Amino acid sequence: MGETRPTEGLVSDQNLPILPGRPKELEGPEKAMLKLSYGVHVIGSRSAAGELNAMLADWVMQVSFTPRLVAVAIENDARTLRFARETRVLSVNLLHEKDGKEIARHVVMPAEGKKIKGRSDEAAAVVHDKLAGIPFGLHDNGCPVLDAALGWFTCDVEELHVAGDHTLVIGRVTDGDVLRPGEMLIERELGWEYAG
Repeated sequence: MGETRPTEGLVSDQNLPILPGRPKELEGPEKAMLKLSYGVHVIGSRSAAGELNAMLADWVMQVSFTPRLVAVAIENDARTLRFARETRVLSVNLLHEKDGKEIARHVVMPAEGKKIKGRSDEAAAVVHDKLAGIPFGLHDNGCPVLDAALGWFTCDVEELHVAGDHTLVIGRVTDGDVLRPGEMLIERELGWEYAG
């Protein structure tokens, strides 16, 4: 049999590599939801004991003008959610399109090793300081505000609503500012997906 060549602009199934298992097959609703656009944010929090945390979040949106409210969807087992329940405050840092990717890479993994399945007992016991090496200041509410953010705002937590595997944290915006010109980093520019 002769060599198989793909048609102009198309790749023949015969030319695809053979991979173990089956590729993930997405259902229609998941495919559609993956087309939604999200900004990339770092949520800053503090515990009642003064521990600080930072987590990457995509699902953040304004939900009211008066009062000025935002909703942040946070996984039910997240350290940030525990801290928000304790202190009722958060900061939301909007990452900059030019250099936000490095910050996103730095804070994307969970702080608590136990949240990642398959870790040894020793590795599961480790708590990582995700703010280490990232310049930041503390707002009057005690939450981190990143020096390199495009902008930021702080919130007092008003309501918590469990929504499946996430909790919607409804926060009243109490302060904020834009730190430098430019646009916000969006999830699509990272090449990551958190939807579907």
